[in-house]
Amino acid sequence: MDKQVTAIDASGGEAIDRVVIEEPLQIVVDGHPVAVTMRTPGDDAELALGFLLTEGVVTSAGQVRKIDTGSRDNHALVFLHDGVEVDLARLTRHVFTASSCGMCGKASIDAITACLPPLPDGPDFRREVLMAAPDQLAARQSVFARTGGLHAAGIFRADGTPIVVREDIGRHNAVDKVLGHALQHGTCLDDCFLLVSGRVSFEIMQKALAGRIPLVAAISAPSSLAIDFARQANQTLVAFLRPPRCKVYSGPQRVIP
Repeated sequence: MDKQVTAIDASGGEAIDRVVIEEPLQIVVDGHPVAVTMRTPGDDAELALGFLLTEGVVTSAGQVRKIDTGSRDNHALVFLHDGVEVDLARLTRHVFTASSCGMCGKASIDAITACLPPLPDGPDFRREVLMAAPDQLAARQSVFARTGGLHAAGIFRADGTPIVVREDIGRHNAVDKVLGHALQHGTCLDDCFLLVSGRVSFEIMQKALAGRIPLVAAISAPSSLAIDFARQANQTLVAFLRPPRCKVYSGPQRVIP
């Protein structure tokens, strides 16, 4: 979502511009507030579901009875089925998460891989498929085209078919949205890859592991901790994906000619 604003341009004249909307979303599970994240409104149910998946609160969409995003502005009210027990104390993003911050309080890679086992070997991904994905992602970034101010994440099948693309001011939110979409639709991600429009951080790799996605690609740079995490989790990490070049930092055996 975006809106029209006025600005003063370099010549001193008034100009009309479009900017991305940033607003808080409070996620509430069975009456318990669990997180506030700054996000771009839209696809809030997917965002909430993806967040709960990657935080280990739920493991399947079947545990969730309802997600109400209409009763209260900037709230996602999540209702679990009777008998579903969750450990809200496991949440790593307590109270507030800034759009640029992500999972600031996570102590170590070991704390996550203890709960999320490494991925098995395979499948293969053709280099030419990866090279074609950035253009497909960009073509689906409608709000970015108007504002220049959003991140995007997309999930693609191994043959390059896009499954879902979402935009958000927070890169981790965009990833939560696509993972939430996949969870809602029962999409198996074992033979898929995740593409993010900017840099790739430790948290992005953690979220991909929670979704059991074997390959993560980024148009920009990786962090050192993202690389360490990918190697320990047996994930393939591709960064600087700017055709005709890219760099593979982990799991190169999955990338084939």
